[in-house]
Amino acid sequence: MPTPLIALESQADSAVVRVSGDWLLHNLASLASAPLPALPAGGMVLDGADLAALDTSGALRLLELMRDAGADPQQITRVNFSDAHAAVFELVARNFADTMITTPPTRGGMLTHIGRGSLAAWRHVCGTVNFVGVLSCHLLQLLRHPGAFRHKEFVAQIEAVFVNAIPLAFAMMFLMGVVFAYLLGIQAQQYGASIFVVDGVALAMSRELAPVIVAILVAGRSGAAMTAQIGSMKVNDEIDAISVLGLSPYTVLVVPRILALLIALPLLVFIGDVAGILGGMLVAERQLGIEASAFIARLDQVLPIKTAVLGLIKAPVFALFIGVIACRMGFTVARDAQSVGANTTSTVVQSIVAVIIINAMFAVAFVELGF
Repeated sequence: MPTPLIALESQADSAVVRVSGDWLLHNLASLASAPLPALPAGGMVLDGADLAALDTSGALRLLELMRDAGADPQQITRVNFSDAHAAVFELVARNFADTMITTPPTRGGMLTHIGRGSLAAWRHVCGTVNFVGVLSCHLLQLLRHPGAFRHKEFVAQIEAVFVNAIPLAFAMMFLMGVVFAYLLGIQAQQYGASIFVVDGVALAMSRELAPVIVAILVAGRSGAAMTAQIGSMKVNDEIDAISVLGLSPYTVLVVPRILALLIALPLLVFIGDVAGILGGMLVAERQLGIEASAFIARLDQVLPIKTAVLGLIKAPVFALFIGVIACRMGFTVARDAQSVGANTTSTVVQSIVAVIIINAMFAVAFVELGF
């Protein structure tokens, strides 16, 4: 079997590289580190008259040698190649050029970045609307066929979203009530209005702080977990397996999670209201000298049921947006681990922004409606 050889011959207006022997995969060890002399400027001719055999590995090694010597793979003229050798070399050269010759990215101006960002945002909105439409169709099908509802998955999600989150939600809102009452009490004491700490704690916790903070907690805890779970299932082809079994991924994965959020978040907000008020009561008694009985009596005067209900009304809306964002980002995961992490982070960011925007809209609407 002839050894693969390569030789350089310089001419007046070009360089001629002559190849000979068998340029095959198992015969290239001798050329693994054999450099080709630097090629002169100008055109280049590759002569294959003495080439005995050529496969894709040999063609790739030949292109690498010429590239390292300063030649442009696109400017090589082949002569004396058989049809079979020419076809192999052309195939490898075409793909070699596609992978090795890269175009530097264009930065673009401010308008370019704005346009790209706007287009990406529009595509994201369209994808979300499409996801909601498909989800609505599956919900209507479940109303017609209640037996298809996945009760076990729903109970498992209730445990994960609600039961396991109770200690964290209670602790967070209790500490929030302590801090809020402490800071408010310092100012109220200066004016002899310590009793109004009850008003501030009760109204702030039930109307604004508990719904928003608990929703952010759920977005960071349960929303991220849902995206990671669905994304990992997509990477492992488990979603495709569900479809192969004749089941709908929306019915199995999405509907139980969103319904669990719709039920769990209002309950967590109520627990947060109670925890925040208890924290305020503790500070009022220890720091301001307000007895628990006086605190409760004042609370009954300043916290009507309507105010508490207004805070609870926000919770299902927050839950719906968090669930839709989390599940959709899980389904849009690419088949790699990096995409799972990126989409999980995106879920948390989008959910928190959505909660803040929706809460602002509720605040304006309640004021305009006189609540």
